[in-house]
Amino acid sequence: MAAGVTFLASGAVLVLEIVGLRLIAPYVGVTLQTNTAVIGFALAAIAIGAWSGGAAADRRDPSALIAPLLVAGGALVVAVLPLVRFAGSFLTGPDAGAVLLLAAVAIVVPATLLSAVPPMVVKLQLASLADTGSVVGRLSGIGTLGGIAATFVTGFLLISIFPSSGILVGTGLVTALAGAAVWGLLRRRSPGGAGRLPAALLLLAVAGSLLAAVAPTPCEEETAYHCARVVADPERDTGRVLVLDTLRHSYVDLADPTYLEFEYVRAIAAVTDVLAPPGQPLSALHLGGGGATVPRYLAEVRPGTESLVLEVDPGVVAIDREQLGLETSEDLQVRVGDARVGLAAEPPGARDLVVGDAFGGLSVPWQLATVEALRLVDRALTDGGVYVANLIDHPPLAFVRAELATMGEVWPHVLLLARAPVLAGEDGGNLVAVASSRPLDEARLADALLAQDSAWQVASTAEVAAFAGDAQVLTDDAAPVDQLLTPYGAPE
Repeated sequence: MAAGVTFLASGAVLVLEIVGLRLIAPYVGVTLQTNTAVIGFALAAIAIGAWSGGAAADRRDPSALIAPLLVAGGALVVAVLPLVRFAGSFLTGPDAGAVLLLAAVAIVVPATLLSAVPPMVVKLQLASLADTGSVVGRLSGIGTLGGIAATFVTGFLLISIFPSSGILVGTGLVTALAGAAVWGLLRRRSPGGAGRLPAALLLLAVAGSLLAAVAPTPCEEETAYHCARVVADPERDTGRVLVLDTLRHSYVDLADPTYLEFEYVRAIAAVTDVLAPPGQPLSALHLGGGGATVPRYLAEVRPGTESLVLEVDPGVVAIDREQLGLETSEDLQVRVGDARVGLAAEPPGARDLVVGDAFGGLSVPWQLATVEALRLVDRALTDGGVYVANLIDHPPLAFVRAELATMGEVWPHVLLLARAPVLAGEDGGNLVAVASSRPLDEARLADALLAQDSAWQVASTAEVAAFAGDAQVLTDDAAPVDQLLTPYGAPE
């Protein structure tokens, strides 16, 4: 019983930590700060729980405390779901206050209660001081194994099968029922020593499950990485928007692949329009899939174009096929996997075009922003090939400047496309960087932007170099992308 209780209590805390990140992501995004807050609060809860649980075990009979703590901890794991969803309706955005508060709501109290259980079990197992080392070591090891098992089973199996809500409710109910079973066994062995098990704790678990069923959720579908939904455009019958967590990631017109709603997509399309004579097919690699808007555009305007899309989230690919009408073929292929790994597997000198449009929240995944990653992009390109990357930043645009400086280490010719206030450093939003080993025709590119009904402007290679200045060059060893990024502009 001691081994089972320790294993379960420790494992439940790790399940809460892993799923807690997914639970708060739709409201505050997935950033390094979000991960840090969840991990930090989980560790703090473990420390507080272990310390206070050990102190309580020296003052009271642990037999009367273990079962109520398990039931209370399990009930609160269930209650976390509606609490976060109701609180998330008010706490949105990546500012530190919202991230910290929502992470605390998701983690601290249930993890603290469950972390108080193992030291109490240790106290009950200590028959003599001569056995202290072996008892503490054995139960510490069992608790660690519980955390390891929960981490691997949740990350590799449960999240791919069940929604986060189901994992939390299931974990909480199992823990609460285990607490009730432990109380029954202890009571049978020592009727007066097991203490009282308040029925209110079991009612809390049931009430939490009922609230979880009615709590508001921004999710239409939970993928392996995102809370996703597809929203119809009320002004265009065939228009659909793919929303991942808090962001509009892609716009797809089900009837017209040449209709491009987002300005940055029109800028990318303008770059593709000047790469080769009209209608000539290209070989393109797309880092990040989203709604596959650009691959569909190329397939329509340049028949025979061979596009390979690298998308890390299989759930997004499924939504593309089921709700956004994506049809793959020999010419338009989708491969599920990390784009950096896919880049390393690309044959050299085969791609006319590489499109970088992968995001974790508002941030380009750091492993795709470094000089080492960009050298893999350059290796995949033909001699006259072009890399075009979608970037998001706001003043002081520190991340964009660093990424442009990094591109300058790999390619001699780098242009920047954006609205005039963004190029002037007065505003933010999407920017599109264009890099090549050969000079790029700025006048033709400006004309192509106009043809795409875009008011964006072109900053020359010299202007880009001045704009980047002495910004940090990002490397695999040092790529503080999340710290450089300013996710939102100042409120007006």
